[in-house]
Amino acid sequence: MTKANTSFIPPWYEGASPEGSYRSLFKWGDLAAFKHPNKGMYHLLKKTFNLSDNDFQKPENLGLDPLDIGVPIRLDPTVISRLQSIVGNENLTTETYDRIKASYGKGMLDALRLRFKIIENLPDAVLYPCSKEEVQAVVAFCREQRIPVYPKGGGSSVTRGTEAVRGGICLDLSRRMNQVIGLNEVDQTITVQPGISGPELERIANNAPEILAAARRYTVGHFPQSFEFSTVGGWVVTRGAGQNSTYYGKIEDIVLSQEYVTPVGVLKTPEYPRAALGPDLNQLMLGSEGTFGVLTEVTLKLRRYMPENTLRFSYLFKTWDEARNACREIIQSEAGFPSVFRLSDPEETEVGMYMYGIYDSPAAGFLEKLGFQPMKRCLLVGSIDGARAFTQTVRKSVSQVCRGYRVFNLSPFQITKRWEHGRFRDPYMREDLQDFGILTDTLECAVRWDQMDGVYQKVRAYVKSRPRTICMTHLSHAYPQGGNLYFIFIGKMDGIEEYLQFQVGLLDAIRDSGAGMSHHHGIGKQTAPWFVEQIGETSIGVLRNLKGYFDPEGIMNPGGTLGLDETDKK
Repeated sequence: MTKANTSFIPPWYEGASPEGSYRSLFKWGDLAAFKHPNKGMYHLLKKTFNLSDNDFQKPENLGLDPLDIGVPIRLDPTVISRLQSIVGNENLTTETYDRIKASYGKGMLDALRLRFKIIENLPDAVLYPCSKEEVQAVVAFCREQRIPVYPKGGGSSVTRGTEAVRGGICLDLSRRMNQVIGLNEVDQTITVQPGISGPELERIANNAPEILAAARRYTVGHFPQSFEFSTVGGWVVTRGAGQNSTYYGKIEDIVLSQEYVTPVGVLKTPEYPRAALGPDLNQLMLGSEGTFGVLTEVTLKLRRYMPENTLRFSYLFKTWDEARNACREIIQSEAGFPSVFRLSDPEETEVGMYMYGIYDSPAAGFLEKLGFQPMKRCLLVGSIDGARAFTQTVRKSVSQVCRGYRVFNLSPFQITKRWEHGRFRDPYMREDLQDFGILTDTLECAVRWDQMDGVYQKVRAYVKSRPRTICMTHLSHAYPQGGNLYFIFIGKMDGIEEYLQFQVGLLDAIRDSGAGMSHHHGIGKQTAPWFVEQIGETSIGVLRNLKGYFDPEGIMNPGGTLGLDETDKK
């Protein structure tokens, strides 16, 4: 391959996605936002996929053309009229564009289908209820008429979580059920409707004295990568995790109580921090993904908002084994947990070197002379939240452990702050890459410490068995007993079938490694077959019997969610 013209910049698309276009449907987040691969990342892409500047002269299939497909609705006009009488004419739509947006999520399969104008599995109508009472009336009517109901929040699912494979209706809770219901400063809780977005919830909590006449400022501490465009309801029903969850906990650690409208009645869990009241219904409903009912209210635990005390750290390790062992020591030290705690494997670290412009700088040679070799070194970034004395204690513990592993201290270079600055924007690169036939996607899994390296090696071996495929991995959440391994792959693929075949093999590899099939993305319809295989017939039997009680007619999010009615790998 001849040396590239270093001044060449690919024609990355920078315009806002036109209203009503295919691109506006598969675009991540803000329709006018973008994040292009920088010079280093572009160089890595060409090197990995044996491409030249000529391969990046013209993007393909940008999806800028307007939606040109109309999908008929199958519900009788009298049914539509009855639903309109419940939520109001202006709060029900049967437009094809709105129905696609309600059904398709933000997974790679969603984006690929829209690129190729494959429109399927749409609800017949999208409803925007404003209250628990309206939800009750809609669910009762749909039960009577045997109409499928698909609850939806922000629409950021990557597991086909809200895909309306059996038509019916979508209940979009993000437009009108997005308010704070109340703040309890004595108990340090906040009660909200499920459609409130992450940024809006944090804005209100951080500014509670001004907005809610509170005595203090608060945070929920839940910051998934989808933070800007996801809702509390989506976090709850998928058992989500945020990037700061090592300290603040996953959503099941943050939720105090919930209220659901089910086809057989309203279920509200008690607001006790701990109780011995039989099996925990609160935990039972968490992760139910709309299969038992519609979440209409949730009470969350709050933490004090003290950003002035946040401390950040970053270290470079010489090997994956040393870095992983150090992370385990830190988490098991009893000194307290960091908030962000993210360890990149050698390949992800190397990609980071390209993205941060280090790969061809004098720093690269300096690090190699110190023994931090390419494709062996590993980057740990983290931050610590809480009271000042606590953050200082945790930072001291982290530093002591890391110094025992011959690390290079990168903390003075503000690496973690640079990562924070772009952490919610990385998904925007997906469109740029896909415009030139390069696909990037993620899968993650729950692991114990004693199996972590085995899982890592097995899953990585599968990804790397495909020639010219980037496989980046990081430990994104850690606990005394284990953590989460997050795999990101980038490959040049011809289309949907090749992608699906690769994804199935990757999910097989995760299952065969003994890891839990999901740590925080949820199961949806995508991962359901592996979920059923993993938890076994007795466990899935329990869930199916609960489904039968809450939803006798099978109207709630049917079509494979959690493997409760379909289990095909498709």
